[in-house]
Amino acid sequence: MHTSLLSEASLALTADLNAYYDAFADHHHLLFRDWRAAVQRESAALRRLLRKHNVRNALDGSATVGLHAIALALNAVTVTALCPTQLMLDRAHQNAAQFALREDITFVRADLPTLCESIADTFDLAVLKGGTLTHRLTDEAIYAALSHLHALIRPEGALIIGLPAFDLLLEDRPRLVPRHVHDNLPDGRAILFDVYDWQLTEPLSVLHSTYVVAEKDGAIITTRFGALQRALRRTELENLLRAAGFKTLSAEVSGWELQVIAQRA
Repeated sequence: MHTSLLSEASLALTADLNAYYDAFADHHHLLFRDWRAAVQRESAALRRLLRKHNVRNALDGSATVGLHAIALALNAVTVTALCPTQLMLDRAHQNAAQFALREDITFVRADLPTLCESIADTFDLAVLKGGTLTHRLTDEAIYAALSHLHALIRPEGALIIGLPAFDLLLEDRPRLVPRHVHDNLPDGRAILFDVYDWQLTEPLSVLHSTYVVAEKDGAIITTRFGALQRALRRTELENLLRAAGFKTLSAEVSGWELQVIAQRA
């Protein structure tokens, strides 16, 4: 176990998870080969589901810098989106403006623990993607987040959860997973990869770090963003969903992501 890394991540997470989000805000777009194209792909992927569930308004509980909120709004859905910090909120507004959607999305500075205090509306659909749920490390914290969402979704409304496919990852417990290279950045290029430090905790957790190795003014600068995640298996998630008042409609793995669609019972 890398105790120094575990100590660093624990401090950032337990004391202020928002510090992690702020550190990532300026680099979030680098996670994708083409951020705008990623928004369009997500919008297309959501379209059929939105029609199937007759979604007219949606809550994005994991807005960060706005990717999923923008994807929803491109489908003419009224969107309320949660940004956990002011820096994320500012980035989300800027990104929505790129798609001429700044006035079509209500961005709210809030996070999962303060959800019901910040939002009073009822929604046809809630989205919780990007592994946001796995930053809640205990069953109690995950159940509380799901219960907050249950209270804000109309009867028979839908919930989409996206998180790392830990059932797949736990088969080999990889340490290093390459991402991609950006060759045409203004200052040069950037290389991205993920490192997983599996922790001996109960329930099982992992320190997931993304490294950005970038050229700037002829120098090489390495930036690391790390956060502890609950290594949440599909059966554990489905049990917690059931306890919070949802029934699972589907669960599919695409690449490294598990996507679960549930319905408020």
